[in-house]
Amino acid sequence: MTDPCEGPDCEKALENLYLFIDQEIDTASCAEIQAHIDGCSDCLSEYDLERVVKSLVSRSCSEVAPEPLREKVLFSIRKVHIEITEQRST
Repeated sequence: MTDPCEGPDCEKALENLYLFIDQEIDTASCAEIQAHIDGCSDCLSEYDLERVVKSLVSRSCSEVAPEPLREKVLFSIRKVHIEITEQRST
């Protein structure tokens, strides 16, 4: 399957997509990319997908693990750390 986005405008828009989503790009480039996305359904679809993924990742990173799970993970980490330390001593 070939990539439906072709040409320098699509290439530039997709190269700078994360900067555009994060608003970390200069105003002129931002306006240029926005204009391209508004007129290119393929790039708009890619933009929407990346925005949704970024939102899901962001939301997932802010969740806190339940205390029993947290304790289990910390216990496992300590156990492995002790085993590694013991192996190095022998």
